[in-house]
Amino acid sequence: MSRPRILLTAPPRTGKTTVVRRLAALLRAAGVPICGFLSDEILEHGRRAGFFVEDFTGRRAVMAHLSWVTGPRIGRYGVNVPAFERIALPAIRQAQAARGTVTLIDELGPMELLSPAFLPRCVALFEAGVPIVATVHQRTHPSLQARVDAELITVTPQNRDDLPEALARLLAP
Repeated sequence: MSRPRILLTAPPRTGKTTVVRRLAALLRAAGVPICGFLSDEILEHGRRAGFFVEDFTGRRAVMAHLSWVTGPRIGRYGVNVPAFERIALPAIRQAQAARGTVTLIDELGPMELLSPAFLPRCVALFEAGVPIVATVHQRTHPSLQARVDAELITVTPQNRDDLPEALARLLAP
Protein backbone atom coordinates (compact mmCIF):
# COMPACT_ATOMS: atom_id res chain seq x y z
CA MET A 1 0.00 0.00 0.00
CA SER A 2 1.41 3.40 -0.92
CA ARG A 3 1.96 5.97 1.79
CA PRO A 4 -0.25 9.06 1.45
CA ARG A 5 1.58 12.24 0.41
CA ILE A 6 -0.74 15.22 0.36
CA LEU A 7 -0.33 18.93 -0.27
CA LEU A 8 -3.09 21.22 1.00
CA THR A 9 -3.36 24.61 -0.70
CA ALA A 10 -5.69 27.57 -0.43
CA PRO A 11 -5.63 31.36 -0.23
CA PRO A 12 -4.49 32.80 3.11
CA ARG A 13 -7.02 32.60 5.96
CA THR A 14 -9.04 29.82 4.32
CA GLY A 15 -8.27 27.25 7.02
CA LYS A 16 -5.18 25.24 6.03
CA THR A 17 -3.61 25.50 9.49
CA THR A 18 -6.92 24.72 11.17
CA VAL A 19 -7.25 21.56 9.05
CA VAL A 20 -3.75 20.41 10.07
CA ARG A 21 -4.32 21.27 13.74
CA ARG A 22 -7.58 19.26 13.79
CA LEU A 23 -5.94 16.41 11.87
CA ALA A 24 -3.15 16.29 14.45
CA ALA A 25 -5.69 16.04 17.28
CA LEU A 26 -7.58 13.24 15.52
CA LEU A 27 -4.41 11.26 14.80
CA ARG A 28 -3.20 11.63 18.40
CA ALA A 29 -6.60 10.49 19.68
CA ALA A 30 -6.31 7.41 17.44
CA GLY A 31 -2.83 6.66 18.84
CA VAL A 32 -1.01 7.56 15.62
CA PRO A 33 2.39 9.15 16.29
CA ILE A 34 2.91 12.51 14.57
CA CYS A 35 5.79 14.87 14.03
CA GLY A 36 6.37 18.08 12.14
CA PHE A 37 5.28 21.63 12.92
CA LEU A 38 2.59 24.27 12.64
CA SER A 39 2.99 27.89 11.57
CA ASP A 40 0.33 30.20 12.92
CA GLU A 41 -0.36 33.88 13.17
CA ILE A 42 0.43 36.15 16.10
CA LEU A 43 -2.45 38.47 16.86
CA GLU A 44 -1.91 41.81 18.59
CA HIS A 45 -4.93 44.02 19.26
CA GLY A 46 -6.99 41.78 16.98
CA ARG A 47 -4.65 42.22 13.99
CA ARG A 48 -2.06 39.87 12.54
CA ALA A 49 1.39 41.05 13.65
CA GLY A 50 3.53 38.04 12.80
CA PHE A 51 3.89 34.29 12.77
CA PHE A 52 5.25 31.64 15.09
CA VAL A 53 6.39 28.10 14.38
CA GLU A 54 5.69 25.28 16.85
CA ASP A 55 6.57 21.60 16.72
CA PHE A 56 4.29 18.91 18.12
CA THR A 57 6.33 18.62 21.32
CA GLY A 58 5.48 22.25 22.17
CA ARG A 59 8.77 23.92 21.21
CA ARG A 60 7.93 27.31 19.75
CA ALA A 61 9.61 30.37 18.23
CA VAL A 62 8.55 33.62 16.61
CA MET A 63 9.64 33.41 12.99
CA ALA A 64 8.24 36.67 11.60
CA HIS A 65 6.98 39.98 12.93
CA LEU A 66 5.89 43.37 11.65
CA SER A 67 8.24 45.18 14.04
CA TRP A 68 11.45 43.50 12.85
CA VAL A 69 13.46 45.76 10.58
CA THR A 70 16.58 43.65 10.04
CA GLY A 71 16.93 40.42 8.11
CA PRO A 72 14.98 39.17 5.11
CA ARG A 73 11.46 40.41 4.51
CA ILE A 74 8.35 38.81 3.10
CA GLY A 75 5.76 41.48 2.51
CA ARG A 76 5.44 43.57 5.68
CA TYR A 77 7.17 40.99 7.90
CA GLY A 78 10.77 40.64 8.96
CA VAL A 79 11.69 36.95 9.06
CA ASN A 80 14.01 35.27 11.59
CA VAL A 81 15.25 32.30 9.55
CA PRO A 82 17.46 30.87 12.34
CA ALA A 83 14.49 30.82 14.76
CA PHE A 84 12.41 28.96 12.17
CA GLU A 85 15.23 26.49 11.54
CA ARG A 86 15.67 25.78 15.30
CA ILE A 87 12.14 24.37 15.35
CA ALA A 88 11.45 23.08 11.84
CA LEU A 89 14.70 21.32 10.93
CA PRO A 90 14.80 19.04 14.02
CA ALA A 91 11.12 18.20 13.40
CA ILE A 92 11.98 17.14 9.87
CA ARG A 93 14.98 15.10 11.10
CA GLN A 94 12.63 13.33 13.50
CA ALA A 95 10.24 12.57 10.62
CA GLN A 96 13.07 11.06 8.58
CA ALA A 97 14.12 8.79 11.46
CA ALA A 98 10.73 7.73 12.83
CA ARG A 99 8.96 4.74 11.36
CA GLY A 100 5.17 4.64 11.52
CA THR A 101 4.92 8.37 12.14
CA VAL A 102 2.75 10.76 10.15
CA THR A 103 4.50 14.00 9.26
CA LEU A 104 2.50 17.23 9.29
CA ILE A 105 4.15 20.36 7.89
CA ASP A 106 2.45 23.74 8.00
CA GLU A 107 3.60 25.44 5.83
CA LEU A 108 5.81 25.32 2.76
CA GLY A 109 5.50 29.03 2.06
CA PRO A 110 7.65 32.05 1.19
CA MET A 111 8.83 32.66 4.77
CA GLU A 112 9.79 29.04 5.38
CA LEU A 113 11.48 28.76 1.99
CA LEU A 114 13.94 31.51 3.00
CA SER A 115 15.76 28.68 4.81
CA PRO A 116 18.19 27.13 2.32
CA ALA A 117 18.09 23.81 4.20
CA PHE A 118 14.31 23.53 4.48
CA LEU A 119 13.07 22.69 0.97
CA PRO A 120 15.71 20.01 0.22
CA ARG A 121 14.84 18.24 3.48
CA CYS A 122 11.13 18.41 2.71
CA VAL A 123 11.67 17.05 -0.79
CA ALA A 124 13.70 14.20 0.73
CA LEU A 125 10.74 13.38 3.00
CA PHE A 126 8.41 13.16 0.04
CA GLU A 127 10.93 11.01 -1.84
CA ALA A 128 11.29 8.70 1.18
CA GLY A 129 7.60 7.91 0.92
CA VAL A 130 6.72 8.74 4.53
CA PRO A 131 3.05 9.56 5.11
CA ILE A 132 2.92 13.34 4.97
CA VAL A 133 0.42 16.17 4.85
CA ALA A 134 1.89 19.58 4.11
CA THR A 135 0.28 22.93 3.48
CA VAL A 136 1.57 25.09 0.68
CA HIS A 137 1.06 28.76 0.02
CA GLN A 138 -1.22 29.16 -2.97
CA ARG A 139 1.47 30.98 -5.00
CA THR A 140 4.18 28.47 -4.03
CA HIS A 141 2.61 25.19 -4.98
CA PRO A 142 3.21 25.05 -8.77
CA SER A 143 7.01 25.11 -8.41
CA LEU A 144 6.93 22.85 -5.37
CA GLN A 145 4.53 20.34 -6.87
CA ALA A 146 6.95 19.87 -9.77
CA ARG A 147 9.53 18.64 -7.22
CA VAL A 148 7.35 16.26 -5.20
CA ASP A 149 4.93 13.45 -5.96
CA ALA A 150 1.84 14.30 -3.94
CA GLU A 151 -1.90 14.68 -4.26
CA LEU A 152 -2.91 18.36 -4.27
CA ILE A 153 -6.11 19.21 -2.38
CA THR A 154 -7.53 22.72 -2.31
CA VAL A 155 -9.01 23.70 1.05
CA THR A 156 -12.28 25.58 0.61
CA PRO A 157 -14.95 26.89 2.99
CA GLN A 158 -17.10 24.00 1.72
CA ASN A 159 -14.62 21.17 2.51
CA ARG A 160 -12.46 22.46 5.37
CA ASP A 161 -14.67 21.10 8.15
CA ASP A 162 -14.75 17.56 6.69
CA LEU A 163 -11.10 17.36 5.56
CA PRO A 164 -9.51 16.55 8.94
CA GLU A 165 -11.71 13.48 9.43
CA ALA A 166 -11.25 12.31 5.84
CA LEU A 167 -7.48 12.67 6.08
CA ALA A 168 -7.39 10.95 9.49
CA ARG A 169 -9.22 7.94 8.02
CA LEU A 170 -6.66 7.81 5.24
CA LEU A 171 -3.65 8.10 7.55
CA ALA A 172 -4.70 6.07 10.60
CA PRO A 173 -4.04 2.31 10.43
